[in-house]
Amino acid sequence: MLQAGLDLLDQGITVFDADLRLVAWNRPFLQLLEFPDELAYIGAPFAGFIRYNAERGEYGPGDIEVQIAERVTAARNFAPHVTERQRPNGRVLLLRGEPLAHKGFVTLYSDVTEQRYIEHLTEHQNIQLDERVRRRTAQLENANANLRRASEENERIAAALRRNEERLRLINDTIPIMIGYVDQNEVYQYANKGYSDWYGYPGESVTGRAVIDLIGPHVYSQVRDPVKRALAGQQVTYEYQMERLGQTVFARSTLVPEVTVDGNNLGFFVFSQEITEQKRMQAALVQAQKMEAIGQLTGGLAHDFNNLLTVIIGNLAALQDHHPGDAEINEFVEPALQSARRGVQLIRRLLTFSRQQPLEPKAVDIGSLIGSLAKLVRRSLPESIAVSTDLGGMTLHALVDPGQLESALLNFALNSRDAMPEGGRLHIAARAVELSTNAAAFDVSPGRYALIEVGDNGCGMDATTLARACEPFFTTKRLGLGSGLGLAMAYGFAKQSGGGVSIQSQPEQGTTVLMVLPLATPEEDVDAPGEDAALPAGGELVLLVEDEPNVRRVVRQQLIDLGYPVIEAEDGVQALAMIEQIPDIAIVVSDVIMPGGLDGRQLADRVRHDRPEMCIVLMSGYTDEAEVGSDLPVLAKPFVRQDLARALRTAHKEKP
Repeated sequence: MLQAGLDLLDQGITVFDADLRLVAWNRPFLQLLEFPDELAYIGAPFAGFIRYNAERGEYGPGDIEVQIAERVTAARNFAPHVTERQRPNGRVLLLRGEPLAHKGFVTLYSDVTEQRYIEHLTEHQNIQLDERVRRRTAQLENANANLRRASEENERIAAALRRNEERLRLINDTIPIMIGYVDQNEVYQYANKGYSDWYGYPGESVTGRAVIDLIGPHVYSQVRDPVKRALAGQQVTYEYQMERLGQTVFARSTLVPEVTVDGNNLGFFVFSQEITEQKRMQAALVQAQKMEAIGQLTGGLAHDFNNLLTVIIGNLAALQDHHPGDAEINEFVEPALQSARRGVQLIRRLLTFSRQQPLEPKAVDIGSLIGSLAKLVRRSLPESIAVSTDLGGMTLHALVDPGQLESALLNFALNSRDAMPEGGRLHIAARAVELSTNAAAFDVSPGRYALIEVGDNGCGMDATTLARACEPFFTTKRLGLGSGLGLAMAYGFAKQSGGGVSIQSQPEQGTTVLMVLPLATPEEDVDAPGEDAALPAGGELVLLVEDEPNVRRVVRQQLIDLGYPVIEAEDGVQALAMIEQIPDIAIVVSDVIMPGGLDGRQLADRVRHDRPEMCIVLMSGYTDEAEVGSDLPVLAKPFVRQDLARALRTAHKEKP
């Protein structure tokens, strides 16, 4: 029975004893390495296989006897190994060798090429397995006839079979596959060590147990249909999940029926392997794809939303400027302006959280960032969780990418939320610290750092979970509810920024995440007081290029208020024609994204080539200014008249 199961495997197996003599093998071994059948027999020397390979050029040019001697010597000093080998036919084999307890060794040969074509090859393997079962049944019938004719050798053969069975059991307990055999009454007749360990039973206690008693009602409800189909003579592959040691694990099983030549189904073989990590990586990939899609969608929405805010803020600011002393008007205008500006900050946060972008470190006011983030966190947490902050009453700056820091702190807060399903307390604090001997806890050099603390009083973590908390793809959440990348990415961000992360936690006592970041000196404001007074007094002809009529109307009015005469174009093609026909145009103010086949950046390139003396200011509804180039003034929508004036001043300074 074990030999039959061994021949059904897609992997090849060989066992050599201490004298390097062949004691067990299977047909896939001969097929994978393209050995002739007559080369394999009980007692066949290891050197014979090496010689065959050497003579057909497997080891390249060289003295064949030297090649044989080298490999025989290595086999006598056998050490565990895993290696890959490229076959002349293009197939890639994975060889895994393990020494046996009484000398000798077992080797497992796996064709890993087929993993890349698993769906196609699964059907192909099913056909092969059916053929092997039929072929092996015929071989067994022939073997039974030979045994009857050789009854005088029965004792010797029985002893040899017992030895072979012990060897095969050792092989089955060594290979990384869970193997079992179930009879037609759904009772286990065999299970290797991997199979029994999977369900947490000693190996010998599996035999004789009913399937439902061993795997439990929950798992049996998932596999009932495949079991019935296998007992009806159909080979079937399926996946299932179960709880083991407090974690949800997944496995993929193939049931191969054992059918006699007269059509009687004796039972089926079970070949299983764990796929938990594969499932988690697939879930992480799906999550990453979702985030990429969200980033692309959010970018498009941000462009349209910022155009709307440009109209709203521009009109409200103009109304406020035209009636500076009217308290009744300002009573309505000021709250509307504040709300619109909060909308600007909201869309920028969404872009930060949804897009991948390189680190852009700068001196960040930690207190201001945490205060702003706390408002966002309060809206994201249930009312049963209280949020508090402690910023130590001091101004604290750190050299860090603000968007990535916000993302990391938000991840910490959401993890705390998940650890407090019944409610609790979330506390965020920041202060300056001097790290000396305790710098090793964060894996940083001694010195002064900004310390950010995010703590909760939730369920906490045991020592095993805490040790793996920052490991990529590790998560204690149910599959689909977490990718296992949040803490890993936050840890990587902190290290990339010159800081570190330390986590303190105990079961039922909550978790505290500590992050240290290098301190920084606040950047000085580059705009000196009264510099707006040095702006040009206007008078130069401005060409305004914008496809949105409402946005165009607002920007036109801002330019007029600054003293510039304005002409307008709806797209880049129309603007280029006007520039060619109107030599008095001195300034071009253009949107970046426009229809018509000529966007703002392309228009700017044409203008700089044909009219290098002309000033150019670009406007963008996106926050990623790298898309439009860093050598031109870029106004991020929405903006007010003062922002436009500063951009024009910059354009005048940079004009050749």
